[in-house]
Amino acid sequence: MKTMLSFRELARQFGVSFRLVLLTVVLCSGCYAGLILLAAQVIPDASTGSLVRSENGEVIGSTLLAQQFTRPEYFWPRPSAVSWNAAGSGGSNLSPASLAMRQRTEKLLATLAPAKGEKIPTDLVTASGSGLDPHISLQAAIVQLPRVARARGLTCDQVMQVIKNPESGTTTIPFLNESLVNVLQLNRLLDKRAQIVLQHD
Repeated sequence: MKTMLSFRELARQFGVSFRLVLLTVVLCSGCYAGLILLAAQVIPDASTGSLVRSENGEVIGSTLLAQQFTRPEYFWPRPSAVSWNAAGSGGSNLSPASLAMRQRTEKLLATLAPAKGEKIPTDLVTASGSGLDPHISLQAAIVQLPRVARARGLTCDQVMQVIKNPESGTTTIPFLNESLVNVLQLNRLLDKRAQIVLQHD
């Protein structure tokens, strides 16, 4: 009799454990995954990599990843130790006192061609830890403003209006009171403005 009761108790415990496993699988693998998928579809850009598309639907970049711009009519991003390759992010790990860092900085300063006495923001001559930082400081954008305005045949005030436009991706870091500009969004907005002007002309 005791053996029969022990077997029944064992079977009952097994049944409870089996139902608990099934419930856990449903909650963790089903409900949770479904909830995350739903949230990803509802929250903007959460599941698409914040891709930026052209008017014809072609992917031209991501607001989360920097890409290289070299033409004078565009704002340039921060330098990248990985050549803006999203498949292999990383920094240069060079010491600020290293000769290689100094030579690279001098080369970048020559490219930026600052006016006499003009201070160049640090982020224009140093790479970020990932090499893919999509933002530059507002001051770094202002330093490039005369070159961009000259190349596009605009005044500095006109380009500054584009920078201040919310669509340029300009954001302010809370508590630090420092503004950052998304380079891809800003350059795209400049191109849109140029297209509108041409259409009106």
